Amino acid sequence: MEQRSEGPRILGPADGRAVDFGSFGVRFMVWGEESGGHFSLVEHPIPPLTLAAPLHRHTNEDEYSYVLEGRMGAQLGDEVVYAEKGDLVFKPRGQWHTFWNAGEEPCRILEIISPGGFEHLFKEMADDPEAMTGETAAALDARYGMEVDYESVERLCEEHGLVFPMEE
Repeated sequence: MEQRSEGPRILGPADGRAVDFGSFGVRFMVWGEESGGHFSLVEHPIPPLTLAAPLHRHTNEDEYSYVLEGRMGAQLGDEVVYAEKGDLVFKPRGQWHTFWNAGEEPCRILEIISPGGFEHLFKEMADDPEAMTGETAAALDARYGMEVDYESVERLCEEHGLVFPMEE
């Protein structure tokens, strides 16, 4: 996977493919193939008081969430943390985690995923909304080395006063 982009480029604030999954969005900024497989970079806008994803863990990737605006809450293992603009939250592979917008205002984070490649899960979800339901979702999770605790959504929403909308 040692393919890199052909040269320098500038990605403006409205550039890159963007999709909205209801509970969070994804703007694709750097694909793993562009970094020689070392990392990928996506932006996640999260609506106010919204859980982005069920509790989950990655087999292959570390994630670094840098808060651009708003207030992000995260469960990292058994610990709940909050991050403000300018804070970085590290979510190591193998650790159960999730994150949410913990405020009444929009929250945006830059998500650095290392190594790259996991961003293709988001692309598959965007290209085929059925990929997020039932056995198709379980197969997608397994293909990307991810365990997901779908039963955690109701508890997390109750504990932190959140909603978990899905794309209609």
